[in-house]
Amino acid sequence: MALKKARFAGTWYPGTGRECTRSMKQYDEELASQFGEDERSSSGFSGGIVPHAGWFFSGKTSYAVFRSIADRAAASGTVPDLFYVFGMHLPPDGPNYLFLDEGFETPLGPLLLSSDAAEKLSMRFDFVHETAHDSASDNTIELQLPFIKHFFPEAEIVTVGVSPDEGAVSIGEAAYEIAHELGRKPCFIGSTDLTHYGPNYGFTPQGIGGQSVRWVKDCNDREVIEAFLSAEPRDVIRRALSSHNACCPGAAAAAIASVRRGGTKKGFLIDYTTSYDRHPDSSFVGYAGVLY
Repeated sequence: MALKKARFAGTWYPGTGRECTRSMKQYDEELASQFGEDERSSSGFSGGIVPHAGWFFSGKTSYAVFRSIADRAAASGTVPDLFYVFGMHLPPDGPNYLFLDEGFETPLGPLLLSSDAAEKLSMRFDFVHETAHDSASDNTIELQLPFIKHFFPEAEIVTVGVSPDEGAVSIGEAAYEIAHELGRKPCFIGSTDLTHYGPNYGFTPQGIGGQSVRWVKDCNDREVIEAFLSAEPRDVIRRALSSHNACCPGAAAAAIASVRRGGTKKGFLIDYTTSYDRHPDSSFVGYAGVLY
């Protein structure tokens, strides 16, 4: 048994606990005027959609979701003790991935795997099994782990790479059922960025310039965000595959299927931004933070 190394620490996000905490404090200050009282005081939590670019571009958006979950947990008096984190850039009808080892290193300390929850999920579906020494170098999940460790230091996790197909819905629903069979208090996170626009990504249907930025923000990203907010997992996959507006729609769909299995019917847009807002360029990416 071993911990998976934090391969992106020090590059895509801060490499030490002190630096991670400093960044989160800055996000708090930036978000102070952005949070409404409904997000801070509403009780209950079930999950969220978060981005996974480097923290310079999307860390604030991910932080906003985890902060909202923590605020709601505090208000309800029920703190999540198990996080399912769905991610990975995978094609339709491909294999799904499940991590089965001791856990993950983060700059803030280790996050341990919920072995019973992971093993039960493994028994229900065919997965490629990953270990600390044999796993993909994947940013989609790793960049969320310091936020979980910061807000929920005692929580355990299960990490799943999910293809964008009908299996994503089945895996998400099963994750919810397993958590409740085990008497856990789960929270379900789907990691995806939105439209990858510009020459760097070979996607320029609106040309180059200001009109392309407006189209991504107001039309293409908005299309998949609406599917997030209506909590329709199959619609997320359909829209993403047809409009190229989410890079990990299977992950988002699995998280949404989990929260729907628990009775959640809609989401709330907590934060939205693009890499263009931080660094204007002809190629840019959209990021949304959604709370369930």
